[in-house]
Amino acid sequence: MKNINVSCLSLFAALVLSLSINAQSADKFTGKKGKLTETDLKRWSHLDLAKDSVPGMSVDKAYAELLKNKKSTPVIVGIVDSGVDIEHPDLKSVIWTNKKEIAGNGIDDDKNGYIDDIHGWNFLGDITKEHLEYERIVNDKSLADEKTYTEAKALYDSKVKEAKGNKQQYEMMLTGTTDADAVIQKELGKEVYTAEEVAKISSTDPKIQQSKMILQQMMNYGPVAKVKEELKKGLEGFNALLNPGEYVDYRKVLNDNANDFSKKSYGNNNVMGPDKEEILHGTHVAGIVAQTRDNNIGGDGIANNVKILTVRAVPDGDEYDKDIALGIRYAVDNGAKVINGSFGKSFSPHKQWVYDAIKYAESKDVLIVHAAGNDASDIDTENNFPNDSDDKKTEFADNVLTIGALDNQFGTDMVADFSNYGKINVDVFAPGVKIYATTPNDTYQYLQGTSMASPNVAGVAALIRSYYPKLSAKQVKHIIMDSGTTVPGNVTVGGDPKDSRPFADLSKSGKIVNAYNALILAEKMSKGKVKSVKG
Repeated sequence: MKNINVSCLSLFAALVLSLSINAQSADKFTGKKGKLTETDLKRWSHLDLAKDSVPGMSVDKAYAELLKNKKSTPVIVGIVDSGVDIEHPDLKSVIWTNKKEIAGNGIDDDKNGYIDDIHGWNFLGDITKEHLEYERIVNDKSLADEKTYTEAKALYDSKVKEAKGNKQQYEMMLTGTTDADAVIQKELGKEVYTAEEVAKISSTDPKIQQSKMILQQMMNYGPVAKVKEELKKGLEGFNALLNPGEYVDYRKVLNDNANDFSKKSYGNNNVMGPDKEEILHGTHVAGIVAQTRDNNIGGDGIANNVKILTVRAVPDGDEYDKDIALGIRYAVDNGAKVINGSFGKSFSPHKQWVYDAIKYAESKDVLIVHAAGNDASDIDTENNFPNDSDDKKTEFADNVLTIGALDNQFGTDMVADFSNYGKINVDVFAPGVKIYATTPNDTYQYLQGTSMASPNVAGVAALIRSYYPKLSAKQVKHIIMDSGTTVPGNVTVGGDPKDSRPFADLSKSGKIVNAYNALILAEKMSKGKVKSVKG
């Protein structure tokens, strides 16, 4: 953060925040006792800490008290991810359409190098699975210098060792879940059932009770069929590490060299990719930002006047730097004012390509919101790409927000046990556990990760840019950071009760995102009551 931003925003922020109970020190608040109701859980990230006792972003309060009868302008939000189900009933009305392109004519009408890019672009073609970056480096030493190769090889070796133990654990979990599923199917008389139906089972049969207990735990991660599928995928990954065989070049089907930045026109216009089941992540992220509000189906998005531009660039595995760099540029060139990046990795052979794309976005007044990562690590010392600081100390651009994840229980356990953190390189925290949003084939799920925290903030950023379009990306970034709720006291880090630290030390702002306060500050800044940030 540059000094001018700190000086001009923080002074006025102190005044603005004193006007709102939400912005007061959170030491006067207490966490909600017991479990949230299903209704509250589905929208907890929209709730208000003072009113609802959960560390939400006060989105509902903002709509009720600040945005009624207020005009907004459409904002394009770029979702750089695994792909988006553009046919989902809660998303299809908010999908961006390229008006410069004529659908299906096989001609690059807007001459941007991408033929028939009606709703975005798919830089992966038919690829769904990919290697992790450290695996690619171990396979091809030319991708890295000796130091980086040594680090990648050490990580690879540790993952192989880890896989030996995890494989047995996953096998036991899969067997236990499969057996329990069979028992509960018989008890309920149906193949597909909900967590609520399992909870209501009252049988005293020990076998049924044990199966109920197993499934209640496993269904925290989704429907039984999905849990079993994920366990099988995990086993496939462990087996691939333990029995590597011949290295598979997944990129071959794309007919593109990921190490050659000169070729930019590859992939296709199918932003959903070849398999809808593989775009769960991107569809969920898009829903968090923009699933249609107040339509009485599914959940509500954060922003109410946005268009989702889809960039498919994140496979099941690590993304390529080339795809991310071009994906950011594509979104910028097609009018995105906010870009969400819910992805990341520990190695980045062509990081400069991505750095240049971030700088390009900055030059075009585009805000990038990025997930901090899910390794419970301090990214002031550990690598997390992409980022806005090559040395982990000094930002080379001022248009990136890096987001840590919160759980829904306010108090010492409010930081998600998986969330990365960093006093320098994480900017702010937002809801990221049990977030309810759209998933492929007209469904909805609860998912968790900094991947979910990031689009929550991207939604707030889009909300600000929609109602205050004259504010710059840099201004919006610092408004979000400076207007958040301050949380005094210590919290548990990494799920380790022995690791207790001040919440203020886990991010640069030391705050929780608060849409209500952000919009108040945006209103004041738009009227010139505080010196504007340059750019």
